[in-house]
Amino acid sequence: MDKLLNLLCTNSQFSVAELSAMLGEPEDYIKAQIKEYEAKGIIKGYQAVVNWEDVEDSYVEALIELKVTPKKETGFDEMAQMCMAFDEVESVYLMAGVYDFALIVRGETMQDIAMFVAKKLSTIDGVLSTGTHFIMRRYKDRGMNLTDTDSKDERSLIL
Repeated sequence: MDKLLNLLCTNSQFSVAELSAMLGEPEDYIKAQIKEYEAKGIIKGYQAVVNWEDVEDSYVEALIELKVTPKKETGFDEMAQMCMAFDEVESVYLMAGVYDFALIVRGETMQDIAMFVAKKLSTIDGVLSTGTHFIMRRYKDRGMNLTDTDSKDERSLIL
């Protein structure tokens, strides 16, 4: 895998000078590579990893599994496009296994997500079944540890 892309995934705020020093490449080369990746759509954007549990205006997320009937002409692509069109849907993944898609869905409450699944998602022609898994807590997200590393485990072992 590309070392520059790995570093940018680790921390997109590295300066060109820092990236140049870490990779042993000239700054002009690093700038050109980044511009090329952006122009080709390899780099789609830059985001912060946020620990939403520490933010007052938090939200609820769920992983929704979808089993669908693919269309003859477009396969799974048409269903993916329909799912991506909903504002509540953060991510869409084509999966191998029992379910065809995994969606990350965001809402203000669990009820919001339940109503989204019942009234919008499950009513799409071709959706055979859904499975909803509410995300209760994030421990690690995009490689970043979100837990308080200073807290000690206070559980007791009972024998």
